[in-house]
Amino acid sequence: MGDPKGFLKATRELPKTRPPHERIGDYREIYLPFPTEKTVVQAARCMDCGIPFCHNGCPLGNIIPEFNDAVYRQNWLQAYEILSSTNNFPEFTGRICPAPCETACVLGINQPAVAIEHIEKTIVEEAFERGLIRPNPPAMRTGKKVAVIGSGPAGLAAAAQLNKAGHTVTVFERNDRIGGLLRYGIPDFKLEKEVIDRRLAVMEAEGIKFQTSADVGGNVSVESLKQDFDAICLCGGSTVPRDLNIPGRELNGIHFAMEFLEQNNRRVASDKIDPAAVLMATGKHVLVIGGGDTGSDCVGTSNRHQAKSITQIELLTKPPEKRAEETPWPLWPMMLRTSSSHEEGADRQWAILTKSFHGDADGNVRSLKVVDIVWTLDEQTGRSGFKEVESTERDLPCDLALLAIGYLHPQHSGLLDQLGVEYDERGNVRTKMYQTSIENVFSAGDMRRGQSLVVWAISEGREAARAVDIYLMGESGLEGKTVSHLEVEG
Repeated sequence: MGDPKGFLKATRELPKTRPPHERIGDYREIYLPFPTEKTVVQAARCMDCGIPFCHNGCPLGNIIPEFNDAVYRQNWLQAYEILSSTNNFPEFTGRICPAPCETACVLGINQPAVAIEHIEKTIVEEAFERGLIRPNPPAMRTGKKVAVIGSGPAGLAAAAQLNKAGHTVTVFERNDRIGGLLRYGIPDFKLEKEVIDRRLAVMEAEGIKFQTSADVGGNVSVESLKQDFDAICLCGGSTVPRDLNIPGRELNGIHFAMEFLEQNNRRVASDKIDPAAVLMATGKHVLVIGGGDTGSDCVGTSNRHQAKSITQIELLTKPPEKRAEETPWPLWPMMLRTSSSHEEGADRQWAILTKSFHGDADGNVRSLKVVDIVWTLDEQTGRSGFKEVESTERDLPCDLALLAIGYLHPQHSGLLDQLGVEYDERGNVRTKMYQTSIENVFSAGDMRRGQSLVVWAISEGREAARAVDIYLMGESGLEGKTVSHLEVEG
């Protein structure tokens, strides 16, 4: 490495955020500028360990020590070439990835881990600013046509890789803009949409075609795709939300989190919102049900709406402040995580069971009855369960309830049922090495593996593209994962 003693000279440092009272007044990204010289120092903390476990922690297998070394030498072209060889969109992962690479960092055993995610973001932003990222269309076309359905991170990654292999790629998106979850699921204060548009411009210049408002199985027939394309890659995501089937669920003011987040992203994009369907948290008691990232995004958005109060509840027990013994290094740690949205204000409660919603005479939700629970472990079966704590039942004020409790599986009606693909026991598209039960149809991302991380979606899109390329050409020059990263499938 550039400085073998770098980790002894400096500790971890990240960009500071704008003050919470300031940033909740807009939807711009929250981080302040960070001097390049400081990023160079952070890259120097990479300790040239014998076995870089960060490789194993990253679903993409990013070559982290090597790009850290290039950053230390301020060779931004080399740093970007190394990073982009495994990651098509570091500008996305550098903003919204939970960074499993950092929790696997060897330095992280007894010191703060290397700031890998920040370094990734810096590399790609420096590359864009210096004009190092330019369209690079393939020198030759294979004559093969591939349809990619869904334009989230999995679909975009698959399209980029298939285009790189020389195939003619068309991406079909049923929404009115490209980006999928990146566009309508992630709030702008975490990912400003200009970042997506910047990358899409490069992809279009490389020859990828995008069709919006194209609902395959709806206004675009499945049969036409079968006739016009040599292969189809399904990357539509996991879109059927898990519901909360308790008394009072039918009351007005109870919505799935993604309804709330998508509408707000459209509002930020200056889209017209149907006055009869407006979802605003302004002046309301907001109850976010679910303690994950989607719930956190609802908290941050509600803060920007100036909600009267925000309460976020979670069924599970509060995680420990530090890494739990059950998840030792280099595993992803079970521990309490506080997001920037939580810093802006919210009452977080754990081990809470929802009992019933209650409303007013007009049918609007006004409260949620909950009770505290205690989790137990059955030593004979090894299964965990819970029991209610006596005398803890109470009502929480609630004018707007947002259900952020995950997703079940992709939408079956329309595209998937018309194609006739098989489903697994969870309702996801069944595949073997990304190939579905139909020979020329492949699948990747949440539609195949279930709800997961953006970094996994990109990884899946890349691997599916390689599988499609092998199917079409008999072999592939596209980069694939090492054996340690491959999932064992049926």
